[in-house]
Amino acid sequence: MAVPCKAAALAVAGVVVLGLAGCGSAGKAPMAVEAPGAAVQVYAAGSLREALTAIAGEHEARTGQKIALTFGASGLLRERIEKGETAQVFASADTEHPQRLAARGGWQAPVVFTRNALCALTSEQIAATPATLLATMLQPGVRLGISTPKADPAGDYAWALFGKADALQPGATARLRAKALQLTGGADSPKAPAGRGTYAWVMDQGQADVFLTYCTNAVSARKEVPRLKIVEIPPTLQVGAAYGLTLRSGAPQASATFVQSLLAPPAQVVFRRAGFGAP
Repeated sequence: MAVPCKAAALAVAGVVVLGLAGCGSAGKAPMAVEAPGAAVQVYAAGSLREALTAIAGEHEARTGQKIALTFGASGLLRERIEKGETAQVFASADTEHPQRLAARGGWQAPVVFTRNALCALTSEQIAATPATLLATMLQPGVRLGISTPKADPAGDYAWALFGKADALQPGATARLRAKALQLTGGADSPKAPAGRGTYAWVMDQGQADVFLTYCTNAVSARKEVPRLKIVEIPPTLQVGAAYGLTLRSGAPQASATFVQSLLAPPAQVVFRRAGFGAP
């Protein structure tokens, strides 16, 4: 992502869309005129569900503009867009997937709009601390769950975390990657029943003893299943998650306005309240 794009988008909320447009592909499509009452089609990472639903609801109440939210693993959503689905805004849990859309043409260069971090969600039987987490994950009897790399950025971040383990214990990277169970985020991953959170359900079903997921997901899972524990990832293993936001070139002005609102202070307050970090 080019530095001028990010600076233009984040510096002044009032010129966010203009900054995005200036960083797009060579073909500058004019803004489309949306049909009256047409909803803005937003595809977003599943980890954004709680915060983005609240933000979209406030936006609808304030402007009267309907927002249609579709949640899922960011890599799978990108594939759906590439196959022709008509998303107008894409809020990904990384910057790679929206950047791939921009590189193909037809989408603006992404900007980082919020951040997250990984935490370890564990069963009540696991007695781990940040200092002992690596040793715990390496224990042969401990089932280690992650999301699916490539399809879900949470899996990519877990894979990157594993890559840092060798610096602490030689051979740990290969051992962690060999034992990791890819339980969520894939095209064929089992889906949680209606009304259940994915990670709360996975842990409640006993599919893993330790699951590496976003801290925001871990907090939501423990609200649903209070016996679960959350262990912070030590700084030596932590990998930050930067969330990228992109707008389809030529999308209706209502879509551009919603993109602008996500970077504005009121929405950022909602993200902070949900446990996300500043851009």
